[in-house]
Amino acid sequence: MRSNVGGEEDQSNPRNADARAQAEESDGQGRRILINLPQGQKYKSNEISTAKYNLFTFIPKFLFEQFRRYANIFFLCIGLLQQIPGVSPTGKYVTIVPLFVILTITAVKEMVEDIKRHKADSKVNHTKVKVLTSAGDWIHKKWMEVCVGDILNIENSSFFPADLILLASSEPQGMCYIETANLDGETNLKIRSGLVCTSELTDPKNLARLTGQVEAEQPNRSLYEFAGNIVLSGEQAVPVSATQLLLRGARLRNTNWVHGLVVYTGHESKLLMNSTKAPLKRSTVDIVTNYQIIFLFVILVCLSLISAIGNLVKGNNGEDHEFYIKADSNLNNGFGWQFITFFILYNNLIPISLQVTLEIVKFIQAYYMNWDEAMHYIDPEMGVDSYALARTSNLNEELGQIKYVFSDKTGTLTRNVMEYKKCSVAGVMYDPEREFGKQLGHKDLVDNLKQGTNSPEMISDFLTLLTVCHTVIPEQGEDGVTRYNAASPDEKALVEGAEKYDYRFVARRPESVTIKTCTGKMETYQVLNVIEFTSTRKRMSIVVKTPSGEIKLYIKGADSVILERLGQNREQREHYDTTLNHLEEFAKCGLRTLCLGVATIPLAQYEEWNRRWVVASTAINNREEQIDEVATSLETNLTLIGATAIEDKLQEQVPETIEKLLEANIHVWMLTGDKQETAINIAKSCRLHRDNSDLFIINSRSPEEAREEIQEQLKELKKDGLVGKSNDITLVTDGKSLNYTLLPDMRKDFIDLCTSCRAVVCCRVSPIQKADMVELVKEHTGAITLSIGDGANDVAMIQKAAVGVGISGNEGLQAANSADFAIAQFRFLSRLLFVHGAWNYSRISKVILYSFYKNITLYIIELWFAIYNYWSGQVIYERWTIGMYNLFFTSAPPVALGLFDRTCTAATREEYPSLYHSTQKSEFFNHREFWKWIANSIVHSVLLFWLPQMAMYFGVSWESGQTDGYLVLGNTVYTLVVVTTCLKAGIEMDAWTWFSHGSIWGSIALWFLFLVIYSHIWPSAKFVASNMAGMSEILLSSPVFWFCLLLVPTVTLLADVAFRAIKTTVFTTETDKIRIAEVMNKEVAVYVEGGRRPISETSRLLRNVRKRFRKNKQRQEEQATMEMDVRHGYAFSQEEAGAVSQGEYIRRYDTTRPRIPQVPQMAPKVPPRKPKVHEV
Repeated sequence: MRSNVGGEEDQSNPRNADARAQAEESDGQGRRILINLPQGQKYKSNEISTAKYNLFTFIPKFLFEQFRRYANIFFLCIGLLQQIPGVSPTGKYVTIVPLFVILTITAVKEMVEDIKRHKADSKVNHTKVKVLTSAGDWIHKKWMEVCVGDILNIENSSFFPADLILLASSEPQGMCYIETANLDGETNLKIRSGLVCTSELTDPKNLARLTGQVEAEQPNRSLYEFAGNIVLSGEQAVPVSATQLLLRGARLRNTNWVHGLVVYTGHESKLLMNSTKAPLKRSTVDIVTNYQIIFLFVILVCLSLISAIGNLVKGNNGEDHEFYIKADSNLNNGFGWQFITFFILYNNLIPISLQVTLEIVKFIQAYYMNWDEAMHYIDPEMGVDSYALARTSNLNEELGQIKYVFSDKTGTLTRNVMEYKKCSVAGVMYDPEREFGKQLGHKDLVDNLKQGTNSPEMISDFLTLLTVCHTVIPEQGEDGVTRYNAASPDEKALVEGAEKYDYRFVARRPESVTIKTCTGKMETYQVLNVIEFTSTRKRMSIVVKTPSGEIKLYIKGADSVILERLGQNREQREHYDTTLNHLEEFAKCGLRTLCLGVATIPLAQYEEWNRRWVVASTAINNREEQIDEVATSLETNLTLIGATAIEDKLQEQVPETIEKLLEANIHVWMLTGDKQETAINIAKSCRLHRDNSDLFIINSRSPEEAREEIQEQLKELKKDGLVGKSNDITLVTDGKSLNYTLLPDMRKDFIDLCTSCRAVVCCRVSPIQKADMVELVKEHTGAITLSIGDGANDVAMIQKAAVGVGISGNEGLQAANSADFAIAQFRFLSRLLFVHGAWNYSRISKVILYSFYKNITLYIIELWFAIYNYWSGQVIYERWTIGMYNLFFTSAPPVALGLFDRTCTAATREEYPSLYHSTQKSEFFNHREFWKWIANSIVHSVLLFWLPQMAMYFGVSWESGQTDGYLVLGNTVYTLVVVTTCLKAGIEMDAWTWFSHGSIWGSIALWFLFLVIYSHIWPSAKFVASNMAGMSEILLSSPVFWFCLLLVPTVTLLADVAFRAIKTTVFTTETDKIRIAEVMNKEVAVYVEGGRRPISETSRLLRNVRKRFRKNKQRQEEQATMEMDVRHGYAFSQEEAGAVSQGEYIRRYDTTRPRIPQVPQMAPKVPPRKPKVHEV
């Protein structure tokens, strides 16, 4: 009978007792999960959502988002005021109906975009997984149906749908490999191991009979910690740790299957607890527009006050105005009511059409990105066919103003594929792709070995080391091909590299390894000891007994630790200098290097050393220190063999893309969970860190040390005024140091130091730390930031940045679902920013400024007209034409500006990233530009009203006896405004297309067509103004009208044309020069001024910083060693302090014994009853 922890067991009904005990503990410090029994409480569903809205929150969230825009609040107030009888001079529905239409269109757009997120979530939630029934069968269930307490069967290459406790696996003693790149960015596989009490439960029938409970801590966001117990019936509690925990988002690798018990589901899983809710982002342009609307609102209030005061003065000056203004029976004629009347009259100074135009333009701009064939990625081998995807159109213009890019490493910059490339053995480089020097290929090394030339004994040791000194497990596939399972991708690459020389790793037994040489001979090496790799030791050694009976130590690691352990004999150090040169050559190519050595150990020495090794390995106190001391005593007097070079394959064109980003004055920061050496190596290979760049490394062990490092380095930078400038420095720090540098009292100094560097690399950082770094930059610089990543561990920083970009195109990449934009490859980022981003920003800027311009030009004329109508609130224009102005007659030009205007071609913008500087600095949309356009519109309104008014000052008459009136003047002015504003759009256009011509000339023609039709539909249609009848004949037959039509727009726009001409020819910008060159089909390159900004010469200064900073000898040595490793390209990935030690791990396997993978039983498609194990 199962023991009942925390309560007395009810023998008559144990399940009720379990449930009661579980309920009693539900309010405690942890949770109690029953195994193969119904749970006594309900836990969170495993269904996830990354969408912004759901059915119930859409309306409140949408309205909140829309009414964060002051324009919408303003128009709502105007619409409500217009409902007051006798107050509105423009009608009741001219504002409220367009506002409703705008909100409806925007709501539809938001729904369409959010439905895409729901579909992506649904795809994840409906993924199938095998769940154990109480009958011992496996049934398929959706991820969203998985519950706490379920036992799952996860197959190779599958993702874990929830946080699981590992029970058993297809591997010996319940081991399994997992890939956590989506969680922490680390490329190496990790080993997890089940408990002894459950590792033998491989049969589902036995698993279904398992009873007991799991005591687990409450859900938390710590990815690397877990504490719990498993209590099986009738047995003592067994502790469970992170060693047995399989996290959602991780993937099973190189293991046929595992069985796991669900402990955390859905948003309580550690992965999603490290994520944040989808934020409601707003673009910087939108925020600035909000402030500009406040300015216009203040102007509107001032104009209304002036007009109301004018009305009050005119009404109380003792004159009789009855002959001009009929007495109004409406009582709403006080000062306040007059203020409201004028407030409504002038309300269109703030253009309601702007929101509609922006929504249309942004929506289509998003599809431009979605349809761009240049960002279409096809990979037939991986089955990928992916276009770019704009998941929101609200941030299109932000792409043109990016100042900081935060990038993940694994899967974003790299492919997470290691490939052996070349080597140096006995001072000879074997590199089939070498451009300079003697070129020798892999075949040449084998020939030298067979022919006995170029140190054959050392070549033999080299190949033996590759195939013996590792923790790789060979596995024979059904097709007869040997596949290698490895926790370290570097070791796997080395073993696969040995195959290039016909050396093959064949079998592993607990005490030996078997290899096949290039001659076909099988050799077995007895494994005596394994001295594990750690980031402190930076090396791994293995002691073997060779087939000839010799005892040898093979060692690989960083050159800084291998070279200092070489013997003093000439033969041991013969190739020292040559190997160093080769290491530097490898490092310049961005390759990961390892140095190799060997030592022959006399039997007596080994036996004496092994006794000390056993004592150290079983020590109770200071075990790690004793092991390291004993290991170091053997790893001496080495003979240098040579070095290897492995390529951590980058995504296509990553170095070129990063160079372009840097040339565009964009700071690139790499935030990764991977190791420091690996991160620096990738920074070099992708040209983020250059050989001539200075390297600042902050690895602090305390807050005091962190403060000292930062302040010392800042002090030297401040002396020469280099703080905040793009100096040729790469700053490297780790997650532990960030715990100190992000403290409130250090944040300011730390960000000052970071922003003074050309590049920043943060390694071993958690998802939350990534988000904190993004937020730190946003807070202290105010710059527009972009985060790009591919994994679930990047979601937090993607959502925190102003713009989030996810890498799609590969399976299981959750970041794309939470991002604002998704692209298939990192290289597409340059086109997304330099082409679409720059175009979108320029276009949106012109749309907003032009919309303000055209509305102020038309409606400020009401103020000039008020001077002549005794401030009565009379409208100069006919009511319906006012409504048609933004709807028809001036709606097309801003759309043309927003969709087709551009300064340079896409190819030119991609080739010359310096063109990005102008949009990055927000030169086209700021308060200065805003007031320039406002002043321009006021000047134009003065000319457009006063010139025709003076032309008609003495009156105009017709042969029919008809005379002019306020509507004749009003329609003349209206015509001039339409013509002038449309031509103004043409002046501002940098590229003319057929749509541009159609929008300008078509809008003007549409007004004349409307005027003709509208003048002839009364009295047939009673809803139109009766005094508009015959208006077209009156205007078109007047010489004054035609005179004004030719003169006024010409005079009005003359200054604009002159300004544009002078600006383009005298004060020519780089963009203007290139645009002119493109039009004239000239070579563009000669007009490019930019390129990368000159880097300040700070090498001497920074060397002094390094010399003065390291105040104690130990830190000096650490820094020197680290810089040497970076210079020579050292990098090696291996799990440290894992679930199973490297020595124990390899001794668990005997690959010569046949292994029959368990095939899980599947339940019938229609199970006879619903399994109780899934009841809640």
